[in-house]
Amino acid sequence: MLGRVCGIVGYLGHRSALDVVLQGLGRLEYRGYDSAGIALLDGDGSLAVQRSAGALSNLEQRVAEDGREHFVGTGGMGHTRWATHGAPTDRNAHPHRDSTGKVAVVHNGIIENFAELRAELENDGIELSSDTDSEVVAHLVGRAYAAGPAAGDLTAALGIVAARLSGAFTLVVTHADQHDKIVAARRSSPLVVGVGEGETFVASDVAAFIEHTRNAVELGQDQLVTITRDGYLVTDFAGTEVETRPFSVDWDLSAAEKGGHDYFMLKEIEEQPEALSNTLRGHFADGGVVLDEQRISEQDLRDINKVFVVACGTAYHSGLLAKYAIEHWCRIPVEVELASEFRYRDPVLGRDTLVVAISQSGETADTLEAVRHARTQHARVLAISNTNGSQIPRESDAVLYTHAGPEIGVAATKTFLAQIAANYLVGLALAQARGTKYTDELEHEFAELAAMPDAVRSVLETVPQVRELATRMCDAKAVLFLGRHVGYPVALEGALKLKELAYMHAEGFAAGELKHGPIALIEDGLPVVVQMPSLKGHSQLHAKLLSNIREIQARGARTIVIAEEGDEAVRPFADELIEIPAVPTLLQPLVSTVPLQVLAAEIARHRGYDVDKPRNLAKSVTVE
Repeated sequence: MLGRVCGIVGYLGHRSALDVVLQGLGRLEYRGYDSAGIALLDGDGSLAVQRSAGALSNLEQRVAEDGREHFVGTGGMGHTRWATHGAPTDRNAHPHRDSTGKVAVVHNGIIENFAELRAELENDGIELSSDTDSEVVAHLVGRAYAAGPAAGDLTAALGIVAARLSGAFTLVVTHADQHDKIVAARRSSPLVVGVGEGETFVASDVAAFIEHTRNAVELGQDQLVTITRDGYLVTDFAGTEVETRPFSVDWDLSAAEKGGHDYFMLKEIEEQPEALSNTLRGHFADGGVVLDEQRISEQDLRDINKVFVVACGTAYHSGLLAKYAIEHWCRIPVEVELASEFRYRDPVLGRDTLVVAISQSGETADTLEAVRHARTQHARVLAISNTNGSQIPRESDAVLYTHAGPEIGVAATKTFLAQIAANYLVGLALAQARGTKYTDELEHEFAELAAMPDAVRSVLETVPQVRELATRMCDAKAVLFLGRHVGYPVALEGALKLKELAYMHAEGFAAGELKHGPIALIEDGLPVVVQMPSLKGHSQLHAKLLSNIREIQARGARTIVIAEEGDEAVRPFADELIEIPAVPTLLQPLVSTVPLQVLAAEIARHRGYDVDKPRNLAKSVTVE
């Protein structure tokens, strides 16, 4: 089953839980915005619950209409939903309660065996009030808490229920009689604990509590956490205490706010130089490339003779670029696979295979399952992720964190550029281990990579030009994107961004394939965005792509050309010319992608769409 990530926040402390939970949900709304709800512990043996379909603002309006005096207390939880089971309606919004009204649950993920659990409850005479898979948990926990070995013990009750569930889930549970305790569980879905002075948080993302504390604790697979105002206890589902891994968040609240921009995505586009710098920082020392967490020996890396890159969506496009770099620098074959297809085609893997798994969230379900399949085949796995302590890095043999900071806009921008840089660091690390690059060559390649933040700052100067161009393209029925070599994945990414944000028909093509069919799409006035290769690095490809431009222009296409500064050969054939800094061929996607991000966002804005929250999408896919 396919599903998306929802936003969860829980709090016990000394502040108004209503304020903390609503503020946290506001920072998590990018994870789902089909409905929202809260459940607050008032300390008098009851729960104050409110839910609403639609955006978080709808919930806030209902709370205001009810009156804040009905939502007192210093403990509670909230949820913002991306709908999977059940339509995005009031009755399907979280939290869900049991038949006594005392147990409330919020849930991220999909419970795959919910149908049999629902049938079990209905056979026992329990009437469910929603269409969701989540509600069964509330009733099961309520039943376990009322009688049996877990009677009166909310932690034990959730542990018993969680052990029965199949699928991927984060669950947070409260009980009206337990006003000093909140219990949460996770399996293959994100959950992090925030630890403050006299207050404790649980959330899907540290952004929910970063205003109050930077001290966090990551939860492992099949673990429970019980939080109180004074701290937390982590156990497995059976109740055995387990070790935890505290960490400190290295960004602050301002990184999660718009900072005066019209929308988060534009802010994050402008943050790309810093994201690149942070990703590269510290990864070259003593003449060599250094990874973040490496549990693969140099000899193991030296023995690698094949690489698979597995990823989804935008991360997959970064993987296509990894292929160019790794094959060029290391002279070993690289295959790039959609993670959702990887294990189903029975790929040939072994101890001499490296699987590079790319996931911004570190929780993408298809990529996580690809990692697990690779591990069963004894392949080595290296994760590239933007999320410290997430599941994919935890299950991998080595990790490279992108350190791009929080990305609120659903469509990936700065995380994409950071992934490209990280992919290239992996290529250099392999070249280093295999001896295909001398130390001075590694230093040279890294130095060119380290110069890219300044190049991206330079290309950001084109933003006003591209924003103006978008006003003249927003009525187009379709847009085509063309590229060669590393420009081809850039074309694919440009088309994906336009589809995601502006809901337009957009296709990316390898320009050499134009004459094999796609040229039939060319008609008068059709915008075609062309990524020109470097004159210095690929003069032959440059000439071929120039011929492609002439072909489509002769058939009435409107050409929008992205080319290096000083490329005068293309100017006569460009209806619109966007100039980017001249950089080495492999690094060109780091600058050529930026105008395409701005173009898609601005076209979407002019068409009246929410740039940060495109319809039917949320930040990551955390269940299959």
